[in-house]
Amino acid sequence: MITIYTDGASKGNPGPGGYGVVLKFNHHRKELSGGFRLTTNNRMELLAVIKGLQELKVRDIPVTIFSDSKYVVDAIEKGWLWGWQKKGFKDKKNPDLWRMYIPLHVRYKPKFVWVKGHAGNPENERCDQLAVAAAERLNLPADEGYENIGPDHMTGFNG
Repeated sequence: MITIYTDGASKGNPGPGGYGVVLKFNHHRKELSGGFRLTTNNRMELLAVIKGLQELKVRDIPVTIFSDSKYVVDAIEKGWLWGWQKKGFKDKKNPDLWRMYIPLHVRYKPKFVWVKGHAGNPENERCDQLAVAAAERLNLPADEGYENIGPDHMTGFNG
């Protein structure tokens, strides 16, 4: 089984943000992180999942994703995403990232497990450290999906 831990962070919401990912398969471990100068926490939570899945090279191994984001876990596990997709993501947040996620979901069919954030789970804590450190880097690039669409075109609180 492939295990992916993810977290997102934002200094201000919106503000500088980052994501952190820990992938584990057998005895292998890989860490990923990245940041943007202006984004939201929810975008970084979802992008962490996308980045983790994009790293996978095999298809027929079960994938479990641990996330402390109710936004991400509930959207997928409760099936809300598919209703949003049917309606063309009308009035929904982060359609660019959800559209990136969907083919990865179809390919890997990951199972999601919600974990309480900042509750001592070592891998979740590590993802948080990676995400916060990425958000604090200098000369961060633009989150094109956020800055080009802009908050005026994204409904709801917390991006």
